[in-house]
Amino acid sequence: EKFDIVKKWGINTYKCTKQLLSERFGRGSRTVDLELETQIELLRETKRKYESVLQLARALTAHLYSLVQTQHALGDAFADLSQKSPELQEEFGYNAETQKLLCKNGETLLGAVNFFVSSINTLVNKTMEDTLMTVKQYETARLEYDAYRTDLEELSMGPRDAGAVSRLDAAQSQFQSHKDKYEKLRADVAIKLKFLEENKIKVMHKQLLLFHNAISAYFAGNQQQLEQTLKQFNIKLKTPGTEKPSWLEEQ
Repeated sequence: EKFDIVKKWGINTYKCTKQLLSERFGRGSRTVDLELETQIELLRETKRKYESVLQLARALTAHLYSLVQTQHALGDAFADLSQKSPELQEEFGYNAETQKLLCKNGETLLGAVNFFVSSINTLVNKTMEDTLMTVKQYETARLEYDAYRTDLEELSMGPRDAGAVSRLDAAQSQFQSHKDKYEKLRADVAIKLKFLEENKIKVMHKQLLLFHNAISAYFAGNQQQLEQTLKQFNIKLKTPGTEKPSWLEEQ
């Protein structure tokens, strides 16, 4: 049984390798679904662009975390000097309060950006990747389908002795099996691409609105609007200090 499995795998690998080389050197024909392959290439390009956005958003998170930590330390230093410098107590005091407020707003913004990063990461590395895994299976099935189609065509043009008829029947059966597999995966990919596009629009509409509102409120110094943005998207912050940099708890 193991020998038969290895033999079958070897034959399949040989046929697919032969088909692949024929296609690359322009000698073999290739089944093309132009509309589907255009959509697949668009998905790959979209994934590359979203990965770049994800990388930049993670860098922004790291910078924000460092900024908040620095503001926290600076606020503590001002507060300490306020207690020890009577002649500058008021000046150090209101600077300490300012840094404390900036630190609080920074923590709130960090929660929003972390939520954005988490959602984009799920979209790119889970949802899109899942679809691309099905695409890889489809592309393998397409190669196998064309390999067995070519094999059947070659046998059909050969002599029709008793042995050839038997080989032709076997080739026809294998071809039909791979054709069914190819058509099923082609349909699966088309459905996944459709649902992925709908999901991407839904997710990005929400996340881009969150990102815009949070960034705008933070740099406008609007603490109330910033906090309202987190409430709008059901984002809760953990108490900072133990973990870095995510104080995020998505619900």
